[in-house]
Amino acid sequence: MPGIPAARNTMAALKHLASRPGPVRASSLARELGLPRSSVYQLLAVMIDEGFVVHYPEDRTYGLSALVSEIGSSALRSERLSRLATTLMHSLANEAPIPVVAHLAVLSGAEVSYAARVQGIRAPTTVSAVGVRLPAHLTATGRAMLAQLTPLQVRSIYPSRSALTRRQSAGPQTLAELTQLLATTRERGWASEIGDVTADYASVGAASFDRNGYPSAAIGLTFRTDAVGEHWSELGAATVAAARALTIRLTGRSS
Repeated sequence: MPGIPAARNTMAALKHLASRPGPVRASSLARELGLPRSSVYQLLAVMIDEGFVVHYPEDRTYGLSALVSEIGSSALRSERLSRLATTLMHSLANEAPIPVVAHLAVLSGAEVSYAARVQGIRAPTTVSAVGVRLPAHLTATGRAMLAQLTPLQVRSIYPSRSALTRRQSAGPQTLAELTQLLATTRERGWASEIGDVTADYASVGAASFDRNGYPSAAIGLTFRTDAVGEHWSELGAATVAAARALTIRLTGRSS
């Protein structure tokens, strides 16, 4: 197993801080970890800069930031969503008229993170593995969720006037183009992308909502572009139905 002392020391420091009921002094941390105090100060400086640790100057102590709990909450949320959606995704993949991969994604800033994946019979290989992140504006699941946000929320996610990220020389290049695309998505009820993520592949997606009406996840289908034929509307409607079923599971409300 690789040594990487700095990484191990960082993890040890985080675990020690997490085990304490309150903030601790650097000297105590150094003593408990058996590290030079200068090394501990360097580790703490990096962790503060990265947002994992907070310094309390009045007490000369250090503690974990809210970011650590947010990461844990995000992982638990993804696991819960995966449990609720997997059965729906299996049905979606098995009943599709063409070979598909069903996936569940959550919105994380300007990216989507894939939380679950179900591969149908003879389904193509896709990049939507669990844990993979992709630009939200290029994916069908990302567009499905972005379309349910307010214009102000979308602008806060894409504040820069620079060109949007592209992978295949396809997809929206500017916020104005994305805004128009999201309007079309809202009107149709489901999102799509053709070759924006991977050449010769396409996807459809629809958003699911939490009790506050926020698009907390999206269910999508990915397939080869040459296989879809006349099934676009059928596949789009199927993702909408699965996403609505997930919304019911998330909220406990049927409407």
